[in-house]
Amino acid sequence: MVSLVSYLGVYRIYEAILSRSVKKGEIPKHVAIILDGNRRWALRELASRKYGHVIGADTAENVLEWCHELGIKTITLYVLSTENLQRSNDEINEILSLLLERLEKLARDERIDRYQIHFRALGNLDFLSPEIRKLVEKLEEKTKNYTGHYLNLAVAYGGRAEIVDSVRKIATYVQQGKIKPDQIDQKTIEQSLYTSYLDNPEPDLVIRTSGEERLSGFLLWQSAYSELVFQDEYWPDFRKIDLMRAIRTYQKRTRRFGK
Repeated sequence: MVSLVSYLGVYRIYEAILSRSVKKGEIPKHVAIILDGNRRWALRELASRKYGHVIGADTAENVLEWCHELGIKTITLYVLSTENLQRSNDEINEILSLLLERLEKLARDERIDRYQIHFRALGNLDFLSPEIRKLVEKLEEKTKNYTGHYLNLAVAYGGRAEIVDSVRKIATYVQQGKIKPDQIDQKTIEQSLYTSYLDNPEPDLVIRTSGEERLSGFLLWQSAYSELVFQDEYWPDFRKIDLMRAIRTYQKRTRRFGK
Protein backbone atom coordinates (compact mmCIF):
# COMPACT_ATOMS: atom_id res chain seq x y z
CA MET A 1 0.00 0.00 0.00
CA VAL A 2 1.31 3.44 -0.96
CA SER A 3 1.98 5.54 2.15
CA LEU A 4 0.42 8.97 2.58
CA VAL A 5 3.86 10.58 2.46
CA SER A 6 4.62 8.87 -0.87
CA TYR A 7 1.23 9.89 -2.26
CA LEU A 8 1.73 13.54 -1.26
CA GLY A 9 5.19 13.49 -2.80
CA VAL A 10 3.88 12.18 -6.12
CA TYR A 11 0.99 14.65 -5.99
CA ARG A 12 3.31 17.63 -5.49
CA ILE A 13 5.55 16.51 -8.34
CA TYR A 14 2.54 16.12 -10.66
CA GLU A 15 1.17 19.50 -9.57
CA ALA A 16 4.50 21.20 -10.31
CA ILE A 17 4.77 19.57 -13.74
CA LEU A 18 1.17 20.47 -14.59
CA SER A 19 1.67 24.04 -13.37
CA ARG A 20 4.71 24.57 -15.60
CA SER A 21 2.85 23.13 -18.59
CA VAL A 22 -0.26 25.25 -18.06
CA LYS A 23 1.70 28.48 -17.55
CA LYS A 24 3.30 28.03 -20.99
CA GLY A 25 -0.11 28.37 -22.62
CA GLU A 26 -2.80 31.05 -22.68
CA ILE A 27 -4.25 31.62 -19.21
CA PRO A 28 -7.96 32.54 -19.27
CA LYS A 29 -8.55 36.07 -18.05
CA HIS A 30 -11.95 35.26 -16.55
CA VAL A 31 -12.86 31.92 -15.00
CA ALA A 32 -16.37 31.25 -13.70
CA ILE A 33 -17.13 28.23 -11.52
CA ILE A 34 -20.40 26.56 -10.54
CA LEU A 35 -19.73 25.19 -7.05
CA ASP A 36 -21.77 21.99 -7.12
CA GLY A 37 -21.83 18.85 -5.00
CA ASN A 38 -21.51 19.92 -1.35
CA ARG A 39 -24.52 17.90 -0.19
CA ARG A 40 -23.62 14.80 -2.17
CA TRP A 41 -20.06 14.99 -0.85
CA ALA A 42 -21.40 15.13 2.70
CA LEU A 43 -23.68 12.15 2.04
CA ARG A 44 -20.77 10.13 0.64
CA GLU A 45 -18.58 11.02 3.61
CA LEU A 46 -21.39 10.24 6.11
CA ALA A 47 -21.09 13.83 7.31
CA SER A 48 -23.70 16.48 8.01
CA ARG A 49 -25.05 18.63 5.21
CA LYS A 50 -23.72 21.70 7.02
CA TYR A 51 -20.22 20.23 7.12
CA GLY A 52 -20.36 19.72 3.36
CA HIS A 53 -21.08 23.42 2.88
CA VAL A 54 -18.27 24.33 5.30
CA ILE A 55 -15.67 22.27 3.42
CA GLY A 56 -17.02 23.71 0.15
CA ALA A 57 -16.46 27.22 1.53
CA ASP A 58 -12.88 26.24 2.45
CA THR A 59 -12.31 25.14 -1.14
CA ALA A 60 -13.64 28.47 -2.43
CA GLU A 61 -11.10 30.30 -0.27
CA ASN A 62 -8.28 28.15 -1.66
CA VAL A 63 -9.36 29.01 -5.21
CA LEU A 64 -8.49 32.67 -4.59
CA GLU A 65 -4.86 31.72 -3.98
CA TRP A 66 -4.71 29.32 -6.92
CA CYS A 67 -6.08 31.93 -9.31
CA HIS A 68 -3.51 34.46 -8.12
CA GLU A 69 -0.68 31.95 -8.59
CA LEU A 70 -1.87 31.10 -12.11
CA GLY A 71 -2.41 34.71 -13.17
CA ILE A 72 -6.20 34.55 -13.55
CA LYS A 73 -7.45 38.11 -13.14
CA THR A 74 -11.20 37.61 -12.75
CA ILE A 75 -13.09 34.82 -11.00
CA THR A 76 -16.86 34.49 -10.62
CA LEU A 77 -18.16 31.90 -8.17
CA TYR A 78 -21.77 30.68 -8.35
CA VAL A 79 -22.47 30.35 -4.63
CA LEU A 80 -26.26 30.51 -4.28
CA SER A 81 -28.94 30.60 -6.96
CA THR A 82 -32.45 31.99 -6.65
CA GLU A 83 -33.66 28.39 -7.10
CA ASN A 84 -31.50 27.30 -4.13
CA LEU A 85 -33.57 29.64 -1.98
CA GLN A 86 -36.46 27.19 -2.35
CA ARG A 87 -34.65 24.62 -0.20
CA SER A 88 -35.67 23.98 3.40
CA ASN A 89 -35.49 26.88 5.83
CA ASP A 90 -32.94 24.98 7.91
CA GLU A 91 -30.54 24.58 4.99
CA ILE A 92 -31.00 28.17 3.79
CA ASN A 93 -30.25 29.44 7.29
CA GLU A 94 -27.13 27.24 7.41
CA ILE A 95 -25.91 28.59 4.06
CA LEU A 96 -26.63 32.23 4.87
CA SER A 97 -25.00 31.93 8.29
CA LEU A 98 -21.92 30.43 6.65
CA LEU A 99 -21.96 33.15 3.97
CA LEU A 100 -21.98 35.85 6.63
CA GLU A 101 -19.13 34.15 8.50
CA ARG A 102 -16.98 33.82 5.39
CA LEU A 103 -17.67 37.37 4.23
CA GLU A 104 -16.53 38.61 7.64
CA LYS A 105 -13.40 36.49 7.24
CA LEU A 106 -12.88 37.87 3.71
CA ALA A 107 -13.15 41.43 5.01
CA ARG A 108 -10.23 40.66 7.36
CA ASP A 109 -8.19 38.74 4.77
CA GLU A 110 -4.93 40.57 4.08
CA ARG A 111 -4.92 39.16 0.54
CA ILE A 112 -7.70 41.61 -0.37
CA ASP A 113 -5.26 44.50 -0.04
CA ARG A 114 -2.10 42.62 -1.02
CA TYR A 115 -3.56 41.30 -4.27
CA GLN A 116 -5.76 44.38 -4.83
CA ILE A 117 -8.94 42.30 -5.15
CA HIS A 118 -12.04 44.15 -6.33
CA PHE A 119 -15.06 42.44 -4.74
CA ARG A 120 -18.61 42.48 -6.07
CA ALA A 121 -21.75 40.49 -5.20
CA LEU A 122 -23.95 39.63 -8.20
CA GLY A 123 -27.63 38.89 -7.63
CA ASN A 124 -30.77 40.07 -5.89
CA LEU A 125 -29.37 41.00 -2.50
CA ASP A 126 -32.87 41.80 -1.22
CA PHE A 127 -33.17 38.06 -0.51
CA LEU A 128 -30.30 38.30 1.97
CA SER A 129 -30.25 39.48 5.56
CA PRO A 130 -29.50 43.12 6.44
CA GLU A 131 -26.23 41.95 8.08
CA ILE A 132 -25.05 40.30 4.87
CA ARG A 133 -26.10 43.25 2.70
CA LYS A 134 -24.26 45.68 5.00
CA LEU A 135 -21.10 43.57 4.88
CA VAL A 136 -21.31 43.27 1.09
CA GLU A 137 -21.63 47.04 0.79
CA LYS A 138 -18.63 47.48 3.09
CA LEU A 139 -16.48 45.12 1.02
CA GLU A 140 -17.55 46.66 -2.27
CA GLU A 141 -16.83 50.16 -1.02
CA LYS A 142 -13.45 49.16 0.43
CA THR A 143 -12.29 47.50 -2.81
CA LYS A 144 -13.97 49.67 -5.46
CA ASN A 145 -10.67 51.14 -6.70
CA TYR A 146 -8.71 47.86 -6.74
CA THR A 147 -7.82 46.48 -10.18
CA GLY A 148 -5.38 43.65 -9.44
CA HIS A 149 -8.02 40.92 -9.41
CA TYR A 150 -11.80 40.77 -9.57
CA LEU A 151 -13.81 38.47 -7.31
CA ASN A 152 -17.51 38.13 -8.04
CA LEU A 153 -19.83 36.11 -5.81
CA ALA A 154 -23.05 35.17 -7.57
CA VAL A 155 -25.40 34.92 -4.61
CA ALA A 156 -29.21 34.89 -4.76
CA TYR A 157 -28.42 34.98 -8.47
CA GLY A 158 -30.39 33.86 -11.49
CA GLY A 159 -29.37 34.38 -15.12
CA ARG A 160 -32.93 35.00 -16.29
CA ALA A 161 -33.52 37.40 -13.41
CA GLU A 162 -30.39 39.31 -14.42
CA ILE A 163 -31.69 39.69 -17.97
CA VAL A 164 -35.11 40.80 -16.67
CA ASP A 165 -33.39 43.41 -14.49
CA SER A 166 -31.44 44.55 -17.55
CA VAL A 167 -34.61 44.93 -19.62
CA ARG A 168 -36.27 46.91 -16.83
CA LYS A 169 -33.28 49.23 -16.57
CA ILE A 170 -33.24 49.85 -20.31
CA ALA A 171 -37.03 50.39 -20.34
CA THR A 172 -36.57 53.04 -17.66
CA TYR A 173 -33.94 54.77 -19.81
CA VAL A 174 -36.36 54.76 -22.75
CA GLN A 175 -39.15 56.12 -20.57
CA GLN A 176 -36.86 58.91 -19.36
CA GLY A 177 -35.88 59.76 -22.91
CA LYS A 178 -32.21 58.84 -22.38
CA ILE A 179 -32.27 56.35 -25.24
CA LYS A 180 -34.54 55.54 -28.19
CA PRO A 181 -35.83 51.98 -28.76
CA ASP A 182 -34.04 51.71 -32.10
CA GLN A 183 -30.75 52.57 -30.37
CA ILE A 184 -30.86 49.45 -28.20
CA ASP A 185 -28.19 46.95 -29.23
CA GLN A 186 -26.01 44.26 -27.65
CA LYS A 187 -23.75 46.86 -26.06
CA THR A 188 -26.76 48.50 -24.40
CA ILE A 189 -27.72 45.20 -22.79
CA GLU A 190 -24.15 44.37 -21.76
CA GLN A 191 -23.82 47.74 -20.07
CA SER A 192 -26.93 47.06 -17.97
CA LEU A 193 -25.92 43.59 -16.70
CA TYR A 194 -24.49 42.91 -13.23
CA THR A 195 -21.06 42.35 -14.79
CA SER A 196 -20.94 45.65 -16.69
CA TYR A 197 -18.18 47.02 -14.45
CA LEU A 198 -15.70 44.35 -15.56
CA ASP A 199 -13.10 44.70 -18.31
CA ASN A 200 -13.77 41.05 -19.22
CA PRO A 201 -17.42 40.37 -18.32
CA GLU A 202 -17.61 37.25 -20.52
CA PRO A 203 -15.91 34.21 -18.92
CA ASP A 204 -13.28 32.56 -21.09
CA LEU A 205 -13.85 29.35 -19.14
CA VAL A 206 -16.83 28.04 -17.16
CA ILE A 207 -16.22 25.05 -14.86
CA ARG A 208 -18.90 22.96 -13.18
CA THR A 209 -18.12 20.29 -10.63
CA SER A 210 -20.05 17.15 -9.53
CA GLY A 211 -20.59 15.64 -12.99
CA GLU A 212 -23.65 17.72 -13.89
CA GLU A 213 -23.50 19.13 -17.43
CA ARG A 214 -25.65 22.25 -17.53
CA LEU A 215 -25.30 25.94 -16.69
CA SER A 216 -28.36 26.14 -14.44
CA GLY A 217 -28.95 29.77 -15.38
CA PHE A 218 -25.38 30.89 -14.70
CA LEU A 219 -24.28 33.99 -16.66
CA LEU A 220 -26.62 33.14 -19.55
CA TRP A 221 -25.77 36.21 -21.61
CA GLN A 222 -22.09 36.39 -20.74
CA SER A 223 -21.29 32.71 -21.34
CA ALA A 224 -22.55 32.58 -24.94
CA TYR A 225 -19.04 31.78 -26.23
CA SER A 226 -17.38 30.54 -23.06
CA GLU A 227 -15.54 27.24 -23.08
CA LEU A 228 -17.36 24.80 -20.80
CA VAL A 229 -15.59 22.14 -18.75
CA PHE A 230 -17.56 19.67 -16.62
CA GLN A 231 -15.69 17.74 -13.95
CA ASP A 232 -16.81 14.73 -11.91
CA GLU A 233 -15.32 15.84 -8.58
CA TYR A 234 -17.70 17.18 -5.96
CA TRP A 235 -16.86 20.78 -5.08
CA PRO A 236 -15.28 19.99 -1.65
CA ASP A 237 -12.87 17.63 -3.45
CA PHE A 238 -11.83 20.27 -6.02
CA ARG A 239 -8.04 20.71 -6.03
CA LYS A 240 -5.57 23.01 -7.69
CA ILE A 241 -4.75 20.26 -10.20
CA ASP A 242 -8.45 20.10 -11.14
CA LEU A 243 -8.40 23.82 -11.89
CA MET A 244 -5.23 23.40 -13.94
CA ARG A 245 -6.67 20.41 -15.81
CA ALA A 246 -9.67 22.54 -16.77
CA ILE A 247 -7.32 25.28 -17.99
CA ARG A 248 -5.30 22.72 -19.96
CA THR A 249 -8.53 21.57 -21.63
CA TYR A 250 -9.31 25.20 -22.41
CA GLN A 251 -5.85 25.66 -23.93
CA LYS A 252 -6.35 22.69 -26.25
CA ARG A 253 -9.50 24.15 -27.77
CA THR A 254 -9.75 26.64 -30.64
CA ARG A 255 -12.13 29.49 -29.92
CA ARG A 256 -13.83 30.67 -33.11
CA PHE A 257 -16.67 32.76 -31.63
CA GLY A 258 -19.01 31.47 -34.33
CA LYS A 259 -16.70 32.49 -37.19
